[in-house]
Amino acid sequence: MRAAALNTTGTRTVGIVALTAALAVFPLVFTNATVTNFGVVTLIFVAVVAAWNVFSGFSGYLSLGHAVFYGAGAYFLVVAAKDWHLDGAAVFWLLPLAGLVAAVVAVPLGLIALRVRRHTFVVITIAFFFIAQLSASNLKVTGGSSGLLAPVPNNWDPATYNNPFYYLALIIAVVTVVISWLTRRSVFGLQLRAIRDDEDRAAGLGVHTMRVKLGALVFSAFITGMAGALWVYFIGQAYPQFVFDPLFDLAVVMMAFFGGLGTVAGPVLGALLLEPAQLYLNLEQTNGYSAEIAFGLLFLVVILFLPRGVIPTGAELARSIRARSLRRSSPQPEPDPAVAAGS
Repeated sequence: MRAAALNTTGTRTVGIVALTAALAVFPLVFTNATVTNFGVVTLIFVAVVAAWNVFSGFSGYLSLGHAVFYGAGAYFLVVAAKDWHLDGAAVFWLLPLAGLVAAVVAVPLGLIALRVRRHTFVVITIAFFFIAQLSASNLKVTGGSSGLLAPVPNNWDPATYNNPFYYLALIIAVVTVVISWLTRRSVFGLQLRAIRDDEDRAAGLGVHTMRVKLGALVFSAFITGMAGALWVYFIGQAYPQFVFDPLFDLAVVMMAFFGGLGTVAGPVLGALLLEPAQLYLNLEQTNGYSAEIAFGLLFLVVILFLPRGVIPTGAELARSIRARSLRRSSPQPEPDPAVAAGS
């Protein structure tokens, strides 16, 4: 059993290294602008879904308002770059500040929404989302419904224009996944999972539930704000209906559930598979909602037949197959002749 566990760990490590290496050379191998565009957006979603999972997957509080943090980071970058006259690579230095702005926004939201339990929390996050969307459509600082344009780095080589965005998205995604892995194995992660399993019992055991939930939400918002800022600089424009998109939160939830909610690898798998598929459908189909319809049907299939997600279900199936194989290969004990004669 120990040898099997070591073998599994080694295989997993090799797989992680191979995946990271493949992602690192991806824009060097696939130089088509459309393909690298898909890569940038996919890695942004990898970071967002992994960050969302640190809060919602580990704590059990499902958020449908992370677009608020995404939009806060996006609008901050556009407004700050314009006011501070930043352009080109200098705009990238605003990404941590954009994450900080989103984290600050998460504090009052969390202090209000996290006082209730899970089902009510979902409703409150939806309410905050619509408040943010309506505010962005009417405030002067966001350009109202006309939106704002992000600065355009005109001096960049068109052939490799997407590459800086790709590698920054890759760095954010890798760092987020590593922090997710460390969090799951830490005392903080244990406290989050205790809240998910039984919040009252966790509080009785000494867990400061509000502090733990708020800390996870603020971290999740920080990464989401950075991702939103990178996304808006990449596409070059910020309109309320796209920055605060209700389908954004549904896509994030779908990706996490598909791969395996509350796991580390599940949200990554969900984003790597589903976001390119969505982008491809939107590119190929004349009906702009084909991807959303397909996602809705897939969500039903996942909830009905794979409620734990692909990775937990696949791992359980692999363990079952391995156990049956071991039982078949192990020698069966021969019957005792004395017992057989006595019977």
